[in-house]
Amino acid sequence: MRHALAIALLALIAPAPALAAGQIEPRCHAEVPCALGDRSYHVKEPDGWDGQTPLPVLLHFHGWMRQGTLIVKHGRISGATRRRGVLLLAPNGQGKTWDFWTDRTDDVDFAAAVIEDAAKRYPIDRSRIYVSGYSYGSAMAWRYACENGDGVAALLAVSGTLRQSETCPQAPAEVRHVHGTSDTVMDFPFGPHGETTWPVKLWRERMGCAGPGERLGHWSVTHHDTFARTLWDCDEGRVTLDVHGRGHFIPRGWIARQLDELLGLPRSYP
Repeated sequence: MRHALAIALLALIAPAPALAAGQIEPRCHAEVPCALGDRSYHVKEPDGWDGQTPLPVLLHFHGWMRQGTLIVKHGRISGATRRRGVLLLAPNGQGKTWDFWTDRTDDVDFAAAVIEDAAKRYPIDRSRIYVSGYSYGSAMAWRYACENGDGVAALLAVSGTLRQSETCPQAPAEVRHVHGTSDTVMDFPFGPHGETTWPVKLWRERMGCAGPGERLGHWSVTHHDTFARTLWDCDEGRVTLDVHGRGHFIPRGWIARQLDELLGLPRSYP
């Protein structure tokens, strides 16, 4: 009796095996990360994908102290990609952050490797690779475009920049940036005399954008936020800046609207 009881107690306290013999490891998708060396990323397929059609890609860098598990569930990010036929890639930063402060960062190479690893799993459309991020992740998206922007169709940046004095060896085909003038987390980079086109000064100079840009007036996706848009058609691409009066957040429908415009889709929300 004592022997049987000891076996039962041992079964209760012994750790269960990670996978039973013959059991198939869960496919990496959504909250199940894809391993890449000693790091990882998350991937979310679009709704209704037929399993064959090449997919546009949104590589999105999470904010400080976040991970890709949040991104693949985020209504303003994943909600936008999955309804528009876009494959979402959400790399995980080491220590839940990103090293974007200088050009000597391994995170650019890691993010490039994420795209290549995803290309082994999915047929991706390399002519429509978009790079995005929020807050620290936005600054990391800028760093990625700065160091590895050739082949990036558009940078979609939310509330975070690099120093406008940076020198970028590469650039994406298009830059779209949104920022709030009341942002005190990643401060809105006002220019001389309070000039509000300063947040994209780096890209305007790098891409050969002349003049003050074309002011396209105000627009909105929802009643919560209104944006003042300025557009530059440049020697090496296009730069768009959307400015609002609020603080540090991802505006409702902003990423979705950029994807609609870039993909030539009817404007919709969400």
